[in-house]
Amino acid sequence: MPEIDHPQPFAFAALDMKAKLEDDTYDARLAELQGRLVAIEQTYLGSKESAVIVFEGWDAAGKGGAIRRISNVLDPRGFKVWPIAAPSPEDLKRHYLARFWERLPKAGEIAVFDRSWYGRVLVERVEGFAPEADWRRAYGEINAFETTLADAGIRIVKIFLAITREEQLARFVKRMDDPLKRWKLSAEDFRNRGKWDAYIEAAEEMIAKTSTADAPWHVIPSNSKKYSRITALQAVADRLSSGLDLTPRPLPPDVAEAARQAVEAEKEAKQS
Repeated sequence: MPEIDHPQPFAFAALDMKAKLEDDTYDARLAELQGRLVAIEQTYLGSKESAVIVFEGWDAAGKGGAIRRISNVLDPRGFKVWPIAAPSPEDLKRHYLARFWERLPKAGEIAVFDRSWYGRVLVERVEGFAPEADWRRAYGEINAFETTLADAGIRIVKIFLAITREEQLARFVKRMDDPLKRWKLSAEDFRNRGKWDAYIEAAEEMIAKTSTADAPWHVIPSNSKKYSRITALQAVADRLSSGLDLTPRPLPPDVAEAARQAVEAEKEAKQS
């Protein structure tokens, strides 16, 4: 399986966790990026283009909020969000990548994975659900999987949202006080904080070993939700539109002719 010969080391400590976006620029930036995403989807529909967007990150880092800023403006006929939970008993009987193959986008479609195949080298590694030999082998398997997608013309965007341990706890507490968001919390969320360093180590190795030319990681400091969302949407829009003409397609001649005839018929009916 292909592995990166000389992976570039990555450390969360190098991120500027104070990065933020001025409030007075957020709405304009968001509207501009959402407009680009609409144009991108319209260009994809009916074409051979397709894309996979992967969102990973710490609990409460803002994956759902970023994904909603994408899904709110796109047509569900060409867009699908796959929230990925723990594998089912049936999933466990197959290769761990099998359930993701089944969810890949068709031509003209965009698929978002809210968590993904990277669970193999994150939670399954840290929690001991996968033997060490299996998760170590997974780096090469994942690179091969993503290379196969890229070779088939599927664009790949991988986003990792990072927050500090202190910010995560503050968001957990805020969720506890919000009756509409309490459902997102579990005892496991708090238990996992005891393994923070192990998750950091696993994610740093994952990013170093699976950030490739076809599928690089975009690791975003996300203590500021607005900065995180804009930076994530910018990365998505740039990758999905690269090399494409986003000019809206002209009205097909047969549609234009049918419309002309319908308008003329309506006029004649009113005059008679």
